[in-house]
Amino acid sequence: MNPSAPVRGVQRIVALTEETTEWLYLLGEQQRLVGISGYTVRPRQARQEKPRVSSFLDGRIDRIVSLEPDLVIGFSDMQAALADKLIRAGLDVLVTNQRSVAEIFATLRLVAALVDAQDRAEAWIARCRARHAEIAAAAAHWPRRPRVYFEEWDEPMISAIRWVSELVAVAGGDDVFPELAAQAMGSDRVVADAAEPVRRAPEVIFGSWCGKKFRPEKVAARAGWSEVPAVRALELHEIKSCDILQPGPAALTDGVEQMHRVLARWAALRG
Repeated sequence: MNPSAPVRGVQRIVALTEETTEWLYLLGEQQRLVGISGYTVRPRQARQEKPRVSSFLDGRIDRIVSLEPDLVIGFSDMQAALADKLIRAGLDVLVTNQRSVAEIFATLRLVAALVDAQDRAEAWIARCRARHAEIAAAAAHWPRRPRVYFEEWDEPMISAIRWVSELVAVAGGDDVFPELAAQAMGSDRVVADAAEPVRRAPEVIFGSWCGKKFRPEKVAARAGWSEVPAVRALELHEIKSCDILQPGPAALTDGVEQMHRVLARWAALRG
């Protein structure tokens, strides 16, 4: 970015979720951020440099207004009430609702266009897609793909959202609950019968309990789960929420890479 060039696009942005913050830092456009979510952990310097003005479901409306943002960017229908408060306070608000990998890429392009960084965005997206293709090609050489159960909450048990399920496939696994991944709402991805994962016999279990520590010993202790292949083989692995449950750069890079490493090791042991 040429420091002497006139700055185009949206000048002052409040990001209500982490993925927008991480994306703007990756694009080199972090100077446009004037406020971020209190849940932001990526990148680390954002917490040191930017005021934290919101949780996920609510925010400090007066504080956000005082920052005089040109645009507030949020994610998902779950932030509808917060968006309503901000709109009523006179602010311009954009709330995206991406659920698939393709929709994540589209949202990244949209945000990049808002800050006049399309070329940098396209270069990053091309590298990311190329890496996904490399991972998928490597997995294609395995003797077979493992069955994977991804759990994003434990009580009640909630299976993987669509982009996570798609990234499991990129990483080399097969989601044992593909029909639940097609459902946008968490309430529609509840595994109602605790015995159903046992019947579907996952060989690898990933846990990402939406902000709290995954406890593999609790999963293994569930009634009947001692017969699950993943439990017998001690293939229960945590992927931190900030690396996989944010629909942005982290999931497309660190999240899928972590899952691929686990699945590649599983395949090597059985090759």
